[in-house]
Amino acid sequence: MKQQKRDVKKLAGTDKRPLQEQKKKKSKKDYRVRNWSEYTEALRQRGSLDVWIDEGVQEKWNAEPTGQRGSPPTYSDLAITSTLQLGIVFHQRLRQTEGLVKSLFRLMNIPLKVPDYSTLSRRGETVGISLAKEKKENLVLVLDSSGLKVYGEGEWKVRQHGYTKRRTWRKIHLSITPDGEIRAQELTENSTGDSEVVDKLLSQEESRIDTFAGDGSYDKRKVYESCKRRGILRILIPPRKDAKIWQHGNCSTEPHVRDETIRHIRRTSLRQWKERVGYHVRSLVENAIFRFKIIFGDRLYARNLAQQRTEVGIKASVLNRMMKLGMPESYAIS
Repeated sequence: MKQQKRDVKKLAGTDKRPLQEQKKKKSKKDYRVRNWSEYTEALRQRGSLDVWIDEGVQEKWNAEPTGQRGSPPTYSDLAITSTLQLGIVFHQRLRQTEGLVKSLFRLMNIPLKVPDYSTLSRRGETVGISLAKEKKENLVLVLDSSGLKVYGEGEWKVRQHGYTKRRTWRKIHLSITPDGEIRAQELTENSTGDSEVVDKLLSQEESRIDTFAGDGSYDKRKVYESCKRRGILRILIPPRKDAKIWQHGNCSTEPHVRDETIRHIRRTSLRQWKERVGYHVRSLVENAIFRFKIIFGDRLYARNLAQQRTEVGIKASVLNRMMKLGMPESYAIS
């Protein structure tokens, strides 16, 4: 106890600001939404079946003949992804999703068979998922990752009593634009580093990329090389505290982007560098991850990695469609 008091006195002695300023806490800003009516209508539309059932899905429900030996698949990829999408939107497991689609077809007098839960599980490993995204140019991409639980004990039990069983996680990597649209996604084991997935995320983007932004975990040489191959000129990555210059200043070649960042931070400060280059856009990807977990939860229900990748891909596509329906426009009031 005495040692703690000494530490507190030491810390208090190092702060030279007036006592009133030391006691002041940084208050959070209050925000207000200016488009409540439009946003409320967008929230209503999220529950509409018209939004989640694509036109023409009835004609493309059955799979076309492949011309190969063996029994052809009964259902098309569109049928599988549409069924899985309805289950994810309305938070249904595979058996409940099968019953939901059967009842819809019965009410709509659609004489089509519905894939059962075992077919959905099996085809979920191989079906291809394409993100619903708009065509854009000169993109600003912000990358980040977060964890999704597969199985294990709940957070409340772990916080109160500690964990007693094995907990398994997966890592979701997202690439988004400042308006919140998910441009690329990847699901990996929890041991995979953020920098190892950059090539896969950039390969999912066909448009020209103007700016790459990420946190300090992307401060790796391989990330800068990947950006160079894609012709990305603006790279907003804060270097590590012990960062060293990669390329000597007297070299005849162009200065390295990272070296220029380090020199600027040494002359001023990390905070001033962030304000100068607009590094605040990186917080937007945290908002996207927050929306992902609030809407779909922070865990995965599929059992193996292939099915989990399909699940995450559909969730990311659904999130983009929800964003297109309407998003809140907020402004600070204090």
